[in-house]
Amino acid sequence: MDPRRYLVIIEHVQGSNYSAYVPDLPGCVATGDTQAEVVRNIREAIALHIEGLREDGLDVPEPTSKGEYVEAVA
Repeated sequence: MDPRRYLVIIEHVQGSNYSAYVPDLPGCVATGDTQAEVVRNIREAIALHIEGLREDGLDVPEPTSKGEYVEAVA
């Protein structure tokens, strides 16, 4: 099985909490007190999400989302 690389969006929310989600895997989310923790947690969430899809006999979506930083003039 080939490894897949999914785009993960990490957001810093109120206080020092972080959240993360995977656009190509709806419902796959994680939180953490630090950025490093949320990255660890989203990796685990992705693995569990994919395992659940397979157990339910559903297709695992291919990663298609891309990210880009864009400068904005304010």
